[in-house]
Amino acid sequence: MRPFRFRAPLLWLAVILLFTCAPAEAQNSNARTTAPDITFTVSMPKPFTHLLEVEMRVRRAAGAQSPQAETLLMPVWTPGSYLVREFERHVQDFAAVDVATGRPLAWSKLNKNSWRVTTDKSKDWRATYRVYANELSVRTSELNDLHAFWNNAALLMYIDGFLQADSTLVVNAPAGWQVATGLPAVAGQSNTFSAASFDILYDSPVEVGTFKTISFDVKGVPHRIVIDGEGNYDMERLRRDVPKIVEAEAETMGGEIPYSNYTFILHSHPAGGGGLEHLNSTALIVTRFSFRPDSNYINFLSLVAHEFFHLWNVKRIRPDALGPFDYNRENYTKLLWVAEGITAYYENVFLRRAGFVNDKEFLSLMSGTIRDVQTKPGRLLMSVEEASFDAWIKYYRQDENSANSQISYYDKGALLGMLLDVQIRKMSGGARSLDDVMRYLYTDFFKKNRNYSPADFQRACEQMAGGSLEDFFTRYVRGREELPYDAVLAGVGLRLEPASAAERVYLGADVAQDNDRLIIRRLYSGAPAYEQGLNANDQIVALDGLRVNRDQFLQRLSEKQPNEVARLTVFRADELRNFDIKLGGIADASYRPVPVALPTAEQSRLYQGWLGAPLVR
Repeated sequence: MRPFRFRAPLLWLAVILLFTCAPAEAQNSNARTTAPDITFTVSMPKPFTHLLEVEMRVRRAAGAQSPQAETLLMPVWTPGSYLVREFERHVQDFAAVDVATGRPLAWSKLNKNSWRVTTDKSKDWRATYRVYANELSVRTSELNDLHAFWNNAALLMYIDGFLQADSTLVVNAPAGWQVATGLPAVAGQSNTFSAASFDILYDSPVEVGTFKTISFDVKGVPHRIVIDGEGNYDMERLRRDVPKIVEAEAETMGGEIPYSNYTFILHSHPAGGGGLEHLNSTALIVTRFSFRPDSNYINFLSLVAHEFFHLWNVKRIRPDALGPFDYNRENYTKLLWVAEGITAYYENVFLRRAGFVNDKEFLSLMSGTIRDVQTKPGRLLMSVEEASFDAWIKYYRQDENSANSQISYYDKGALLGMLLDVQIRKMSGGARSLDDVMRYLYTDFFKKNRNYSPADFQRACEQMAGGSLEDFFTRYVRGREELPYDAVLAGVGLRLEPASAAERVYLGADVAQDNDRLIIRRLYSGAPAYEQGLNANDQIVALDGLRVNRDQFLQRLSEKQPNEVARLTVFRADELRNFDIKLGGIADASYRPVPVALPTAEQSRLYQGWLGAPLVR
């Protein structure tokens, strides 16, 4: 294997080639003109206004062909977050001028995210606009008097036909503020960065502020964690633990680190959560006191493990429709259960391989996911392929009926990842695993500039298993059948055991205390509350004629028996209503994988190979 310092430039070239030749761009007249020199300057002279000021300067050489007019577009979504978010709604004060003469250039809006500028063949012109940035999430932008964070897809426009043009980003930061991004710095120029294409530019978020920095190397490659905000984190513990995750994941994927540097942007704030993956960075948000106790810290490390594994699974091992990207509309794929769900499985696997949890704790984490899936009636109405395809209209727009009509491709995908891993190990006699599938996709698809399809993924799994998995994919991936937990887990000597065999009283409604109002938030199809007339957003006033708050309601309900009748008095649209609900009964939906009574030597061997521990009760 060649040293990484020789490999990194070739990898960036492969990434650039991967994004080239989008068919839509070949139709654009700009494709016949010379790519311009594009420089963005982002300023924040008054951070307290939440307005980021953008200058986009477009220059062509004296002898280059220049068009009469050019169209600027702002992406309507950002890769990794599958919802059209309409970033252009935050744009204001758009203007364009010829730099040489200072003459204003005429422009018009073509649609929601397109600005057509009449450049009159100018060789040097600029557009300016401001973007309101007051929403901190991993996919949006925030500017205030403490820091700035933005995704370039939510801030910077591109010229139609020139997604593959390189560009320069200059950040004018307030005095005393630092800049962190995965983009390479331009030598000799302060806070100036280059991008080899707009796909790379849009894949490189920016943090500006007075953040703390933790630096470490893995396999000679520099990494850093930049932390914005206060919290109960321990910087030395992070410096010690995050590299263990990096090392475990790199070893699983063959020992190769496919970048020249990596940046974790960590926001420790009062509210919010989540992560978004990028080519050589990730943005993370956690609540500031979520690093202790150890159970919370493990949740944080699982977020790190999840987002970091995306640098292989998604950013390089790319599902069919996810690159080259069309930033103007939805990019549909049936493979988010692999991209996100199998990554969710691996986040727990890497906690185990890095030594943060033992095998029993790993199984406990997976049993929580089993419970989440098994309590959703929608699991029987939507396959994971359907959930992936409909992510654009469903996953990010949950409502009170979502549990009844859909399933999370994260949760069910994680369970499918676990079952596939075990099944491949069983069919191959322990010679192969899901790890081999991921390494094969990395080598045979990413390194050959290919995206993979659903059929490709199934074939890769079958190749490693050494036999057909058609029945599995037909019934559980494309189909909606209950997952075969016991049948598959028996291969490693496990079976599912209910946490409790006792049946409990069941209403089938989630309730929440909203100040002095007790509100029904969600009902589950087939449950007594759903079938006997209660609605989401009903305000519960009394149970059996006596006023209750949430704690009192749940306590008094738990004292009843299945088939007993409970009278609920509710306000619905300010009208007082009474419902006599015949309560049901339900077994505990919590399950734990436990060893079978008499595991065979083969089962014990496969379990040891899977979780690195002996199979014991």
